[in-house]
Amino acid sequence: MHGLSIVVLIFISSKGFNTMGKSYPCVTEEYKKAVEKARRKLRGFIADKRCAALMLRLAWHSAGTYDVNTKTGGPFGTMRYKAELNHGANNGLDIAVRLLEPLKEQFPIISFGDFYQLAGVVAVEVAGGPDVPFHPGREDKEEPPVEGRLPDATKGNDHLRDVFVKTMGLDDIDIVTLSGGHTLGAAHKERSGFEGPWTSNPLIFDNSYFTELLAGEKEGLLKLPTDKALLEDPVFRPLVEKYAADEDAFFADYAVSHMKLSELGFAEA
Repeated sequence: MHGLSIVVLIFISSKGFNTMGKSYPCVTEEYKKAVEKARRKLRGFIADKRCAALMLRLAWHSAGTYDVNTKTGGPFGTMRYKAELNHGANNGLDIAVRLLEPLKEQFPIISFGDFYQLAGVVAVEVAGGPDVPFHPGREDKEEPPVEGRLPDATKGNDHLRDVFVKTMGLDDIDIVTLSGGHTLGAAHKERSGFEGPWTSNPLIFDNSYFTELLAGEKEGLLKLPTDKALLEDPVFRPLVEKYAADEDAFFADYAVSHMKLSELGFAEA
């Protein structure tokens, strides 16, 4: 694993620039150009390696450790450390980090935190999903979060709200939209204890997670306890039905939720 990245972040003002009600740090033009070049490289790389699902999981698991109560964890590059990669929920993410290393070395100016989140945004785009807004400027941290902050797929709605709402500071709608990201990829027995894809085409980002969820059990497709729990909740189920019927609505809401997740602890409201 590599050590500290060389991050050049210049704050033009104490509050940076403001967009969508948040205040972001101002980075140099050199940094912005590096991000755009890295985005182009990541597009080709993720498409060639067919690793969109893996890169999305890396971005999610990096950001999803944020605790709004203690202001610790979050998308600040700590997944580059073995201490976090060794968390049980992160089984297999060492592959993602290793795959990205040669690309990351080409952009030492970009923080690991930004690079991992950019990979997640590009993964959704490459797979045919919505364009997720990306704002650079995450400064890498050295202290990995404690283990046990990510969702447990064997549990239900109370657990989902404990993790996403009480700990991360997200909303009910984010639970459903982010669950829809399971349209990409598959679970692997050796990593999670579960096996199989959620949809019939796990390389494409669309709304089929929701249509399959409503269709019931189907041989060869996976439905975790946390997936089934969405159908049992009076707030979650109408959203599942909405997104199954309207892919555009799902894409619009997903883009907002993904951005929120990727910016936990990063941008001030």
